[in-house]
Amino acid sequence: MKGKDKNQLSWREAFRLNGRAFRLIYKKYPQMIFSRFVSTVWDALTPYISIYLSALIIGELAGARDVERLRELVLVTLCAEALLALANAILIKWKNYVNAGSNYKWKKFYEEKLLDMDFIDVDDSRTHDLYYKIEQFRYGGGWGLMRVLLIFEKLVSALFIILGGIVLTVSLFTSRVPKASGAYMLLNHPFFLLAMVAVMFATIYLSPALTAKADRYWVKNSDARQAGNRIFCFKLAFMTYKGDLASDVRIYRQDRFMEKYDGDKSGIFYSNGLFAKYAARAGGLYYAASAAVSVAFMGIAYAFVCLKAWAGAFAIGEVTQYIASITKVSVGVSSLVGAMGDIRNNAPFLKENFRFLDIPNTMYQGSLTVEKRKDRDYEVEFKNVSFRYPGSDTWALKNINMKFRIGQRLAVVGRNGSGKTTFIKLLCRLYDPTEGEILLNGINIRKYNYRDYMSIFSVVFQDFRLFAFPLGQNVAAGMDYDKERAEDCLVKAGLGGKLKSMPEGLETHLYKDFSDNGVDISGGEAQKIAIARALYKNSPFIVLDEPTAALDPIAEAEIYSKFSEIVKDKTAIYISHRLSSCRFCDDIAVFDKGQIVQQGSHENLVADVGGKYYELWQAQAQYYT
Repeated sequence: MKGKDKNQLSWREAFRLNGRAFRLIYKKYPQMIFSRFVSTVWDALTPYISIYLSALIIGELAGARDVERLRELVLVTLCAEALLALANAILIKWKNYVNAGSNYKWKKFYEEKLLDMDFIDVDDSRTHDLYYKIEQFRYGGGWGLMRVLLIFEKLVSALFIILGGIVLTVSLFTSRVPKASGAYMLLNHPFFLLAMVAVMFATIYLSPALTAKADRYWVKNSDARQAGNRIFCFKLAFMTYKGDLASDVRIYRQDRFMEKYDGDKSGIFYSNGLFAKYAARAGGLYYAASAAVSVAFMGIAYAFVCLKAWAGAFAIGEVTQYIASITKVSVGVSSLVGAMGDIRNNAPFLKENFRFLDIPNTMYQGSLTVEKRKDRDYEVEFKNVSFRYPGSDTWALKNINMKFRIGQRLAVVGRNGSGKTTFIKLLCRLYDPTEGEILLNGINIRKYNYRDYMSIFSVVFQDFRLFAFPLGQNVAAGMDYDKERAEDCLVKAGLGGKLKSMPEGLETHLYKDFSDNGVDISGGEAQKIAIARALYKNSPFIVLDEPTAALDPIAEAEIYSKFSEIVKDKTAIYISHRLSSCRFCDDIAVFDKGQIVQQGSHENLVADVGGKYYELWQAQAQYYT
């Protein structure tokens, strides 16, 4: 987002984007909007009650000094202040209650979009770059959706402050200087009054306009700021406290990276950096000019009020009222102009927000219900399936033809990048084929209800994740679960011994994020829990993508020896780099450069000395003998 032309959207577009964002927030969190509106209006108008009552008291003290009248005014003022404070406390409590956890509420817009998004877009690095950019906008300067709510408060506050101020200052311009004041009669002339109003509003407008001009330097260099934030966050947030980096940081003295960046004062946020130069030159001058104009306005306002009071247009009590009210009007108009500047400055950031939120879902969801068969009689067939990732000219898979037999144990092997994981993601319909079709019981899987179809698969991916919740909830992937079934799955996955040692059994938290009694688990133990989770789902197809990569040889042998018992009558698909683990499978598919180049049993494939499987086997055979 560098460069003026790209950032400076038209007013019409700026209002459209901010209006759309406001409607989006209101639709999801109407109480948040309403509570802020009421609280803001209250904050804007109640000071005028104090101003008016104070002016009456000062006027009485400077005038008749009626003790009874003063007693009444003081009592009314004290009661009013007490009631206003009470009402303000109630409104603040309500507003805080409704807006509690606002940071999570902002994130929810994007998280719900990610959960609803087609997996092919979730898996796209461009989507994550865009999401990270939006997060940087939000944390770096509060830009984006969050700023819309702040602008809303600013606008409401400004409008009601101006309205209240006008009510209390209109008599300043209608009060006439007595004829006996001589030259001061000029203050009654309509042209003089109009000129004063014009000068006052011009100076009020100019101050926030100059501030907005200074802010433009931040907006138009948001890309540079984002890059600086990334380095800053990585350097301070990741290198210093992430436990999995701590050992490398010490062994290789990677703290010297931090010293390098800290010593480089030309960095984006440092004393010789881009924003420091803006602050010292044009940006700083705009901010200084804004402050000077604001002071000039106060001088003009004071002079005008004092001249009319000196000439006898009104009493000393009203001087207090007018000075305070004009000051409030100044704040209101400045806030209004500032809000208008924010609307335009925020528009480019909202455009990026909506570019993310408007990513379309193109995957056809289907409507057929997958029959829940007790005999698990499901047949999946790949027919001339080819797949190419978006934006790539290279085929990840090409002309795949395969049929899964019921209860089959299939191993999928091949070098890294040969298409094994892509094959599994197509099978589970995380992607749709670019060419060809995948059939379930003779029907194209696109015609089945998307969630229904996914329900027939249990998968342990290489990059599986466990949560810092109780063990039982991790196994069941839900809050409520069958304890006996969860324990059985953990035992089958080889974690029975660990379960017995856990202080609270299935209710023991994994890790210590949310519980001091949480248990840290090894990579191998985590992998067994992931296998138990796949078993708990009890789907007819179970897919294991490198399920024993983090296990020691004994634990791996234990899993393999019990594999048939674990999967029972399920159709099992097993991806591995360790070819020795394929020997228990009924069939082996060898992938190379996105194609199936061989298929058969271990004995038949290893006997083909010219085949890819034999080549892979020989490369690992030295470790088996």
